[in-house]
Amino acid sequence: MRRSEREVKSEAEILEIINGCKVLRLGMVDAGRPYVVPLNFGYTMAGSVITIYLHCAKKGRKLDVLEKNNQVCIEMDRMTQLITGESGCDYSCNFESLIGEGQAAIITDVAEKIIALNHIMKHQSGRDDFSFEQRILAMTTVIAVTVLKYSVKRH
Repeated sequence: MRRSEREVKSEAEILEIINGCKVLRLGMVDAGRPYVVPLNFGYTMAGSVITIYLHCAKKGRKLDVLEKNNQVCIEMDRMTQLITGESGCDYSCNFESLIGEGQAAIITDVAEKIIALNHIMKHQSGRDDFSFEQRILAMTTVIAVTVLKYSVKRH
């Protein structure tokens, strides 16, 4: 990170920033070209390892791309304050962000899918006591992204 004074290293502060972000962008490479999609997510953090949980349909471009190359990039951010001024050049914003690299894997075990979906629901709603119909679980793909390398910034 070029501006090291903006780097966030405290686990508590990193968790606060992740908790404030409800959408992340998943970056992939599709036939040599970038492909990015916004997604709701859930997560766990064990030590410095972040696992991101995503869900999608059983078929689609995202899964086709991940089948060929499961190396991904994630980005999440939130604006904390708009800075205004007299001219356009005086405007800016304060924000917090996390950018990371990881490896995506499809979760196939039904019990693990339910745990991952509850992490998503907890992050989005504050609750993790949902039940999921078997019919819906069969139609849902759950992706776990293990993020080992990341940087967190506050500006």
